[in-house]
Amino acid sequence: MTNYNSAIETIRNLKAKHGNNWTAISPENAARIAMQNRFKTGLDIAKYTASIMRNDMAEYDANPLNYTQSLGCWHGFVAQQKMIAVKKHHGTTNKTYLYLSGWMVAALRSELGPLPDQSMHEKTAVPKLIEEIYTFLCQADAVELNDLFRRLDKGENVQSEIDNFETHVVPIIADIDAGFGNEEATYLLAKKMIEAGACALQIENQVSDAKQCGHQDGKVTVPHEDFIAKLNALRYAFIELGVEEGIIVARTDSEGAGLTQKLPVSLEEGDLASQYMDFVEAEEVSMGDIKENDVLFKRNGKLVRPSRMPNGLYKFKANSNIDRVVLDCITSLQNGADLLWIETPTPHVGQIAHMVNRVKAQVPNAKLVYNNSPSFNWTINFRQQAYDAMKANGEDVSAYNRVELMDVKYDGTALSNRADDMIRTFQKDAALHAGVFHHLITLPTYHTTALHMNNLVEGYFGDMGMLAYVDAVQRQEIRKGVSCVKHQRMAGSDIGDDHKTFFAGDKALKAGGEKNTSNQFEVKKSIEKRKLVLAK
Repeated sequence: MTNYNSAIETIRNLKAKHGNNWTAISPENAARIAMQNRFKTGLDIAKYTASIMRNDMAEYDANPLNYTQSLGCWHGFVAQQKMIAVKKHHGTTNKTYLYLSGWMVAALRSELGPLPDQSMHEKTAVPKLIEEIYTFLCQADAVELNDLFRRLDKGENVQSEIDNFETHVVPIIADIDAGFGNEEATYLLAKKMIEAGACALQIENQVSDAKQCGHQDGKVTVPHEDFIAKLNALRYAFIELGVEEGIIVARTDSEGAGLTQKLPVSLEEGDLASQYMDFVEAEEVSMGDIKENDVLFKRNGKLVRPSRMPNGLYKFKANSNIDRVVLDCITSLQNGADLLWIETPTPHVGQIAHMVNRVKAQVPNAKLVYNNSPSFNWTINFRQQAYDAMKANGEDVSAYNRVELMDVKYDGTALSNRADDMIRTFQKDAALHAGVFHHLITLPTYHTTALHMNNLVEGYFGDMGMLAYVDAVQRQEIRKGVSCVKHQRMAGSDIGDDHKTFFAGDKALKAGGEKNTSNQFEVKKSIEKRKLVLAK
């Protein structure tokens, strides 16, 4: 059923096969329902979106201006409205993805209530959210196609729009944290996430039962062998389910992690375990210095004791973090990962490029997924970067105090304008110079929900009353053409009415009659029609 007419023909043949028993079935109506439900399973979605990502990766390799973007969404409705807005404002969903943040699942979707980003939420919450998101995106397809079919019934020439309809279904990069357990647990959860529709899984090299948010302290990484086992688990899950082009995003937290839980076993000098051990902080000891039950190993022909915390964790050498990041990235790409994710302390193109270029020296097509995180204070970071650049160029910075650049008094200054321009071009600059293929904001809809509720509450429970809602919300929805201003339609009421007609004919009890208050939002069309009549 590649298009509407071929779907009609397919159903006509099917109807003929079953004879009089299917007399009441309309091929046109059945074709519409089939066209409105393009994806029958989550695996259909995963296969379709994986091919999109693979194509986008190839296009980025050819030209880094072909970078991709996404926003993190914590509910299917949020994701749906995002993709509807993308199509409305930009005319296409090309190069636009969705991000599913483990942080937001923990904070907003756990049955235990709001939780920190420490893998304490139910692992089942992640595939459930993926399924929910794609249910809402498929409904967006159905709503828009239903409108087109109604216009077709009225004699409008929209056949081409129907046959060339662009779906709202786009790739999801889904956060599997550190795998929620051992490699078998990772494999089992990965299968559920893929079956729900995820074509790209992002996994980090932290210890699963000690996982921390990438922007917090206390991160503990695992040896490369342990992480490779998790990468293998993801790949086996993709292959088993037939998603041959599935994407693995390997995240390293080594930049900000100073601890390891395990000392891997080196089988020969210079192997991965040996390289990992070289990063561990240790002091030379003599036989007289050794305590009962000490842990010791040999380094450069000398007996050394690793620096051990009271909780049994081992410390890495100071200032070894960047070297560890580079080794992590190269090792991941050489062992099945497709994309990299490097958590950084600040959004600085030069710092990201420094690490990525070292990786590219060994893996030339290395590409990053980069977290444009709300955990960064973007204003102060880029104002300080602008300050440092101005000072390095010999420009006068005497009017600015570097540590106070967040102050509102600096808004609108030459420095703040330069900083804002650096923020505006950050994604393009990082794509061109730091190997960033995909830019995402992990938690934007968490913050926009809080901000919008703050603003509405301020006026609604104050002097503005109902005007706070009307002026800031509904009037803006109407004038900006936000799809859910007619919330009954967005929830599927029109689709339901049409389906009832398909199923019950004239006996159908429908919601979309004269007394439906949604008709009040047709004012604009009525005014335009009246103007047209007057003009004639």
